[in-house]
Amino acid sequence: MGDATLENVSNVRPLGEDFRWFLKLKCGNCGEIPDKWQYVTLVENVPLKGGRGSASMVQKCKLCARENSIGGHECHFMFQLPAADNETFKTMVQFECRGLEPVDFQPQDWTDYDEKAKESVGIYEVTHRFIKC
Repeated sequence: MGDATLENVSNVRPLGEDFRWFLKLKCGNCGEIPDKWQYVTLVENVPLKGGRGSASMVQKCKLCARENSIGGHECHFMFQLPAADNETFKTMVQFECRGLEPVDFQPQDWTDYDEKAKESVGIYEVTHRFIKC
């Protein structure tokens, strides 16, 4: 399984469709994984060649020159974080992948102060997993 330290948090969800998912993406053709983190949002819409619809991001692999894409529509890979009970995983987003495979996620520890409850809230030390749908 996995876990995250949730301080006074009962529900975790991305804030809006413009939430940036920072990912490491592997080329399904040659296996190349670029060093830099890339972000995907569900609101970005890039047309695919040949009228094959659209995707959130289209990129050409620097190693094999294959054009790959990833979006947030149909489910090919499901990204999950631990649920509030820390025992089970909760699905946060589903990615449609054409030639790309998400292999890592860069979590951002989040802290704030709940004025109404008068207590600190936060999410720390997040673990995650990707599963094929």
